[in-house]
Amino acid sequence: MRQEKTFKLVITALFAALSYVVFTFLQIKIPLPGGDATSIHLGNAVCVLGALILGGTYGGIGGALGMTIGDLFDPIYIVYAPKTFILKLCIGLITGVIAHRIGKISTSTDKGHVFRFTVLAAVGGLLFNVVFDPLIGYFYKLLILGKPAADITLAWNIGATSINAVISCIVAVAIYMALRPVLIRNGMMFKIGKGGSNEKLSAASKKANCN
Repeated sequence: MRQEKTFKLVITALFAALSYVVFTFLQIKIPLPGGDATSIHLGNAVCVLGALILGGTYGGIGGALGMTIGDLFDPIYIVYAPKTFILKLCIGLITGVIAHRIGKISTSTDKGHVFRFTVLAAVGGLLFNVVFDPLIGYFYKLLILGKPAADITLAWNIGATSINAVISCIVAVAIYMALRPVLIRNGMMFKIGKGGSNEKLSAASKKANCN
């Protein structure tokens, strides 16, 4: 059990690093009036993928940490770091609840079932972000930058967040479905239970998932 927890912590750190790299170096930044900016990126895909593989808590923390660190090192985004951490953590938590608490994708041997709930989980987590990222961002900017700046950037933020959600959903689902058989064959897939404990899939489950 202790080894499993250590393994998850290591993978969480890996997802945090991946989230940071993807968000910082692979983004398309769009300058906005008033010195603000928004961007097209795949950082949210890392949050979703982490939640699908590790569960909502670990996956959400990994993705949120990476993107928050990215904000802290960016002079434009630094003021949004607290907002980023909370929202990206929520993406992971919502994705994890749908995928593992409801869909139980880590123990299911039905590929159709796994695919359906993987898509639903990704859509659920990212839909939350599409609604609340611009909404919270608007009030956040209202307090920090004032109403004119908040009004000007709202439409741009909604557009960028929606584009990010569609791309991130496709990428996260495709990568998870491709990685899943490999993880099972190598004994790296863990059953995510209601209490958050993890057990390796049985040999029978591995065989069923790999067929």
